[in-house]
Amino acid sequence: MQARMNVAKSAAGGYQAMFALESYISGTAVPQRTLELVKLRVSQINGCAFCVNMHAADAKKAGETDQRLWSVAAWREAPYYSDEERAALALAEAATRIADNPAGVPDDVWNDAADHYDEESLAALVMAIAAINAWNRISVTVRNPAAAAGA
Repeated sequence: MQARMNVAKSAAGGYQAMFALESYISGTAVPQRTLELVKLRVSQINGCAFCVNMHAADAKKAGETDQRLWSVAAWREAPYYSDEERAALALAEAATRIADNPAGVPDDVWNDAADHYDEESLAALVMAIAAINAWNRISVTVRNPAAAAGA
């Protein structure tokens, strides 16, 4: 597959703004491994091969295990995730699939996340979920191909 356009070049200011958001997110108290699991799961849901590939690799660099990476699509059934990670993944799925629920993100999902994260970290998670959804939509729209292994 070949990209339809180089949106990073054609919308350089927009890309810089997105990277500034990423810089903010990475500086928050939310663990990097949790952020990468969230980004990976959202990218799986959105069918973004570019982002799935990138965030699986980034998660590995952050110390994530193969077992947890392989099972993140089935995190509810897998015993490898903490309660905090489960709350973040549930929030990520609900916010990504917002059109599937007329009430938006269910209260029980929100309340569980709020039980595990302080307000600042919860806000950072919301921003991270919004950002990866935006990245997915950019990459899927312009058909950014996944990088070759080792690239």
